[in-house]
Amino acid sequence: MSNPYTGGCACSAIRYEAASEPIFQNHCQCRDCQRRSGTGHGSYLTFPSRADVKIAGTASHWRAAGDSGNQKVHSFCPTCGTPVYLTFAAMPDLCAVHAASLDDPGRFSPAVVTYGSRGLAWDAMASGLQTFDTMPTG
Repeated sequence: MSNPYTGGCACSAIRYEAASEPIFQNHCQCRDCQRRSGTGHGSYLTFPSRADVKIAGTASHWRAAGDSGNQKVHSFCPTCGTPVYLTFAAMPDLCAVHAASLDDPGRFSPAVVTYGSRGLAWDAMASGLQTFDTMPTG
């Protein structure tokens, strides 16, 4: 890839570079994302191979169970607190970065809204996005 996705936390203690194209770009309106973001949703780019996402710096982690019961590992900067990326115990190859952590957040191009059934009236998504009540399967 000639133009990798790069980003990191607010204080630059954690930096990443993704050498592949994301396979999924979404806004998630689940309650967990609402709480973590402090707003109505989280926005993510998911990359197919954790090995293709080079991370510099040491993140702190915490785990949370998703609706499926599978563990999500949230990684954030211990210095500035910025959420940077997350991984999934049931799908260890995947790595999702927070869209706002990109050096160029304009590269984020969401295609879907997940957990639209939990969306808040004041957090309207673009009308052209495909919306799923929960997380789509397959």
